[in-house]
Amino acid sequence: MNASTLCSLATISPGERAHVNHMYFAWNERFEVFWFSDPESRHSRNLERNPTAAITVYDSHQVNGKPDRGIQLFGTAGATSSNEATRIYKRKFRLLDPSGFTAYRFRARTVKLFDEPALGPAVLVTARVTRDGLAWARTEVITV
Repeated sequence: MNASTLCSLATISPGERAHVNHMYFAWNERFEVFWFSDPESRHSRNLERNPTAAITVYDSHQVNGKPDRGIQLFGTAGATSSNEATRIYKRKFRLLDPSGFTAYRFRARTVKLFDEPALGPAVLVTARVTRDGLAWARTEVITV
C-alpha cells in the first residue's frame, strides 16, 4: 500500500454502472483507507446511495514482463467524522490541507494481493480482514 500515493476507487453509479476515481489516499494497519473529497463528486454521491466499493493500489511504474506487485481491497465506504481520517491523512501528506473537503473511510472486508517477487508469477492470495489482522482465504495460481 506504500507503493503509490494514488489509488483507484470503484463505486456503483445509478443504473448499476461502474464508476472509477483516482485519488490520493492514506491507510492504517486495519486496511482502512482514508481520503478527502467533495461530497458532490460522483463517487461521493455514489457512496451515499450505495456504500459498496473496491480499491486498487499498485506502482504505476511497473514494466510488463517484470515481476509485479499490487493489492485489491473490497468492502464499504462512506463519509466519516472521525479525527483518525485527518490524523492518518496528514501523516502521509504533511503539506496538504484537507479542510474544506469531507473525510471518507473505506473498510476492507477482503483483500487480494499479488506480489510476484515474493509469491512467484501469477499467484494471487486472498485474505479476509478481521479485527486480529488478515486471515488467509485462498490462493489462486493463474495459468495461461
